[in-house]
Amino acid sequence: MKQLPSNLKFKKYHKVNFNFSFFLETKVFFPLFSIFSIQACESGKLTFKQIESCRRTLRRGLGKKSGLWIRCFTSVSVTKKPIAARMGKGKGAISHWMAPIKKGQVLFEINCRSHFLAFFVLKKARSKLPLKTVLLKLKY
Repeated sequence: MKQLPSNLKFKKYHKVNFNFSFFLETKVFFPLFSIFSIQACESGKLTFKQIESCRRTLRRGLGKKSGLWIRCFTSVSVTKKPIAARMGKGKGAISHWMAPIKKGQVLFEINCRSHFLAFFVLKKARSKLPLKTVLLKLKY
């Protein structure tokens, strides 16, 4: 999986205010590609390592033939200065990339024939996330 965006105007941006717990995400509120999905119940941030660990858990449980869609992407860089650095001397180097998550956003979608297997695998992946999440099943 791709860790960072390929074309950025600037590598380091100002710190973003992530106080959007009152807003509800409407663009990615419903699953688009499949029946089963994981939806965030609260806003927060996910690092690339957390997304990758969920992806690996889902892929191991489902196998190669089932479909998997990741609906969150790490697009914000987080910088950090060294521990013993004094004040000044500019902004620190990029330490990791993170994805801002809004309340109601769909994080992962899977396409699986067995309902039991789908919920079992999604529960395993859900335990890897630091946010409160809900398992969704579309009714057709």
